[in-house]
Amino acid sequence: MSRKKQFKAESKRLLDLMINSIYTNKEIFLREIISNASDAIDKRYYKSASAGKSGLSRNDYSIRIEADKDNRTLTISDNGIGMSEKELDENLGIIANSGSLDFKQGIEQAVKTDKKSSADLSSDFVNDDASNLPDIIGQFGVGFYSAFMVSKRIEVISLAEGEEKAYSWTSDGASGYRIEESDREEVGTTIILTLRDDNDEPDGENYSKYLEEMTIKRLIAKYSDYIRYPIVMSVEKSREKPATEEEKNADGYKPTYETFYEDEILNSMIPIWKKKKSEISKDDYNEFYKSKFYDMSDPLKVIHTKVEGVISYDALLFIPSEVPFNYYTKDYKHGLQLYSSGVMIMDNCEDLLPQYFGFVKGLVDSQDLSLNISREMLQQDRQLKAIAQRIEKKISQSLNEMLTNDRDNYNKFFKAFGIQLKFGVYDYFGMNKDKLKDLIMFQSSSTNELSTIKEYISRMPSEQKYIYYATGESVAKLEAMPHMDIFKDKGYEVFFCTDEVDEFALKILGEYDGKEFKNIGDNDLGFDISDEEKEKSDKKNEDAKKVLDAVKDALDEKVTSVILSNRLKEHPVCLSTSNGISLEMTKILKAQAEVTGNSGMADFNADVVLEINGNLPFYGNLEKAVSDGDEERIKDYAMLLYDQALLIEGLPIEDSVEFSKRICRLM
Repeated sequence: MSRKKQFKAESKRLLDLMINSIYTNKEIFLREIISNASDAIDKRYYKSASAGKSGLSRNDYSIRIEADKDNRTLTISDNGIGMSEKELDENLGIIANSGSLDFKQGIEQAVKTDKKSSADLSSDFVNDDASNLPDIIGQFGVGFYSAFMVSKRIEVISLAEGEEKAYSWTSDGASGYRIEESDREEVGTTIILTLRDDNDEPDGENYSKYLEEMTIKRLIAKYSDYIRYPIVMSVEKSREKPATEEEKNADGYKPTYETFYEDEILNSMIPIWKKKKSEISKDDYNEFYKSKFYDMSDPLKVIHTKVEGVISYDALLFIPSEVPFNYYTKDYKHGLQLYSSGVMIMDNCEDLLPQYFGFVKGLVDSQDLSLNISREMLQQDRQLKAIAQRIEKKISQSLNEMLTNDRDNYNKFFKAFGIQLKFGVYDYFGMNKDKLKDLIMFQSSSTNELSTIKEYISRMPSEQKYIYYATGESVAKLEAMPHMDIFKDKGYEVFFCTDEVDEFALKILGEYDGKEFKNIGDNDLGFDISDEEKEKSDKKNEDAKKVLDAVKDALDEKVTSVILSNRLKEHPVCLSTSNGISLEMTKILKAQAEVTGNSGMADFNADVVLEINGNLPFYGNLEKAVSDGDEERIKDYAMLLYDQALLIEGLPIEDSVEFSKRICRLM
């Protein structure tokens, strides 16, 4: 007997909400239907195992997909527990009423009342692991209705285990549903989706794509690859038609091909991260990484971890060996793939990774996540935060192990992604600096290799007070700077900072192990000098006051002061700063101000000091010009020295033509 029923008013409103609002991505309908089929098989297998029945083994269960382009139908069948007439009415006629939730709650109650039998049963149920019970995915009873996003009609034909008659449930999602007797010989459920017509608008939805073999394969690989039962589909293949030897040997013979169809299992079923580490080879990890995350190169490091406790999860993480081509663009999405019991929930879950570890690829699989009814977001993020904290610690631990035990690979990693760690030190006003300070490195003037700050300190002479660094475009230019002469004489190591973020990160760090950072371009380098040396320097500058004041006046406030340098040996001039803002930092901030339009960045200016070497012959000529009162010549000397200093710093000069003329006038 056929009975037409209406959805309850609340269910009708919820159905409309689900089709138009809850799910943001239409393609997940197939994930939901397949997950429900997997749950149905779990229920049948669990029920048979708990009753001690023999018959079907795990290998006898499957989910089958059939696409009929002519009739625009997509059919998903399973040999799970099936639904009776009453269950069809209750589970599908009342939205958000889930038989799966009742089943799961029953299992949990069984665990509480009979721990031994439940453990014995679970041991037989999932991968011989007594700690696992069936992971029932659909708990809200709404996933099925996501199919209405792509279907104009849905028919469900089901024969429940232990029942003699099969029943069908049919609905177009608007006018209610009909339940009637039907034909089905084997226990299980068949869902027939009649797809919507393709929209005529240029940007309309193409529903026909869900009947394409490649689309179905892609969706299963993306969302349902680790459903633990085979998902089977008859796929189109090609083979060479047989030919006789006479035909093959004839002149101009060309083989011909024919199309045939063959059943193919579309999912891999067993996630690599669920296997024991002892069962997985390095090649297995590498191949999984390259195929899953579309990389041509093997990863530098694999992090495979399993955590059990209040929050249980499996994580499989990879540190790439090369920078993705779009890594430093706005198109790059960082985050880990998020799975719940082998079903992918989110492709890039940013909440699982801090930005400074955004280079890490991988996934997390947990059955403890609180999912909302669309399984697209989390109802609460407490579990996710707990997992993220543990993931962050595990990555930090693994990087430290690589730094200590596999330095060559760590150097390779740092050259690719080190700038990301430095941004992490600087970002959020240094909130994470203590987590990252031991992982960052800089090129060392002493070793000519990358060095950690801790390693730098271990090499410091006992009298050295500061950790010195130089900022600029390249190591070669920094090595040639006149500022380096005095550090070479003293045997003090200098970090060469060539990334724009370097000095900002060091400023945020402030100090390491009680040692402050100091730019070699600072006017005060913090060297210990005797009273005699200080008095000699002061007298030298006092005697030269008239010359130095004349140069400063000629520069017209381009510098805050002019002094005779104590650091210069063979070079005539250099620039230093006296307010803690370096010339390189000023240059970077001004460039960023131009790009971003943030004029406030351009307001940070260094107090520039022009240091002159009073021991070279040109200084006598400068003194003579001052003593003669030759203002034009003083101006030429002052501007020429200033322009030389700018060029040494890699800064542009104001007037290159006038610079050339001054050289000619003074030659």
